[in-house]
Amino acid sequence: MDIFKRIAEYNAENEKLNWTGTFRDYIELLRKDPSPAMTAHARVYEMLKSYGVEEIDGRKRYKFFEREIFGLDRALERLVEEYFHSAAKRLDVRKRILLLMGPVSGGKSTIVTMLKRGLEQFSKTDKGAVYAIKGCPMHEEPLHLIPHELRPEVEQELGVRIEGNLCPSCAMRLKTEYGGDIENVLVERVIISEENRVGIGTFSPSDPKSQDIADLTGSIDFSTITEYGSESDPRAYRFDGELNKANRGIMEFQEMLKCDEKFLWHLLSLTQEGNFKAGRFALISADELIIAHTNEAEYKAFIANKKNEALQSRMIVMPIPYNLKVSEEEKIYAKLIAQSDMKHVHIAPHALRAAAIFTILTRLKESKKQGMDLVKKMRMYDGEEVEGFKEADLKEMQDEYLEEGMSGIDPRHVINRISSALIKQDLQCINALDVLRALKDGLDQHPSITKEERERYLNFISIARKEYDNLAKKEVQKAFVYSFEESARTLFENYLDNIEAYCNWTKLKDPLTGEELDPDERLMRSIEEQIGISENAKKAFREEILIRISSYSRRGKKFDYSSHERLREAIEKKLFADLKDIVKITTSTKTPDENQLKRINEVTKRLIDEHGYCPVCANELLRYVGSLLNR
Repeated sequence: MDIFKRIAEYNAENEKLNWTGTFRDYIELLRKDPSPAMTAHARVYEMLKSYGVEEIDGRKRYKFFEREIFGLDRALERLVEEYFHSAAKRLDVRKRILLLMGPVSGGKSTIVTMLKRGLEQFSKTDKGAVYAIKGCPMHEEPLHLIPHELRPEVEQELGVRIEGNLCPSCAMRLKTEYGGDIENVLVERVIISEENRVGIGTFSPSDPKSQDIADLTGSIDFSTITEYGSESDPRAYRFDGELNKANRGIMEFQEMLKCDEKFLWHLLSLTQEGNFKAGRFALISADELIIAHTNEAEYKAFIANKKNEALQSRMIVMPIPYNLKVSEEEKIYAKLIAQSDMKHVHIAPHALRAAAIFTILTRLKESKKQGMDLVKKMRMYDGEEVEGFKEADLKEMQDEYLEEGMSGIDPRHVINRISSALIKQDLQCINALDVLRALKDGLDQHPSITKEERERYLNFISIARKEYDNLAKKEVQKAFVYSFEESARTLFENYLDNIEAYCNWTKLKDPLTGEELDPDERLMRSIEEQIGISENAKKAFREEILIRISSYSRRGKKFDYSSHERLREAIEKKLFADLKDIVKITTSTKTPDENQLKRINEVTKRLIDEHGYCPVCANELLRYVGSLLNR
């Protein structure tokens, strides 16, 4: 790629976005498409929709977040539907501060950053274009030029709503520069940019004694007072506070509840009336989405203070919990590692999964459902089928604890521990055991873990280890079967033929001799016993399988090897049981013979080529599984 050529192309693309015209030209634009006149809330909502929306199981999933945020679909759907969608329709929630509240490292700041970056990009599109009075320090909506008495007619003709007044600077310029002639006031297209302080403001609390309210609302320019003669002259005022610059876009309050009260009171008028007080001017109009974030402890302290009731009533609090899905947690760690300079260190399959299992267990709460333990709950949350429980049970568990996901180990701590395993000298690869060992060592270093929690978390590490042991054994046993899927399907079809004959009181035909045979009871039982089906329960289990096949057939679906979770488990366990002795002898012998060595090399190659292992972790896996099978 020619770097300078690409830079030139990029600059040319941005140059095309420049537009300058008169207020009359702007009105003509709105006649064709009124969307540039939408509110800041509506613009953010349209931006979110522009990335696409999927409907899964009656829930909306906004694709905008899928690049960075994992496992928070329920929380994000609520955020978009209950706040952004409602606010875009001018319902009263747009007059509220959006407060994201949740545990540390849960994704609150990432969500806000994504919204800001998304709005910047959206403002470069036709649908998200933003136009402002040229030279206005607050990038003001040009429709504010229209006198209040004429607005109802204009609104009806253009299909827009006009809210707000000219800022003091534009009101003076209209008189001094344009002689009151609004038709020729210059309008320009602006691109929202945090870096250029256009449409995005960010306020972060610091020392209350030294931080000035001017950071929010602008300040007097004392160097020009002698020239203009008054502090109430707009030309002697800098409209450069964060509330000024955030007009038409997003105002982010970082750690809002740590702010001194005098800063927060300015938000009361801004949220409810859409204006704020600055200097010696009348109230200044602003159209901006105020978004803040805080943790649960600070929020509880805030609402406990009766003095904060007025501000509290002007907030929409959106809980942002930790992710509760193992597969999504893996993606978080993979994303964070990919952003580092440690990509050269190979991470063995299931290493991040083992860490994710531990982390998710620390966040879950014990269900009151009979027969439901944390491991089963974890699997159901991750989309797996668990015997004896249905979709309705999952929904019931998700609604059982409103605070589930608001506590537990945070991703930042886990990635710190994975980093400590990755950074060891001369390390080519890390596996699940390395990661779990690092997590165990890190429990002593976690600042807020009590002695009781530590014991509970050590137990979760043991559970994660057991889950990994099962995965490791299954991986090796699969690699020992040259074509595992084919063998499993053959056994599966054979089993179905036999149970069909058994349930229908018919015989089977030998494919070679044509001889009629009784169903193979020994084969059927050898499979069913793998998942604890008793002699008394075998008939009911076989009939249940046939009913499932019939149900699939009626719906025009094929019943295959992966259609019945328990039967698939039984088939795999049967295959593995037949293989166990071969695997055990081959992986644990210290002096393999020629045939064993050949088999080990074939299995190692299969692990590398088909399962994502490197030579180091493939050999370590074989040794480890050999030791597991010998216990």
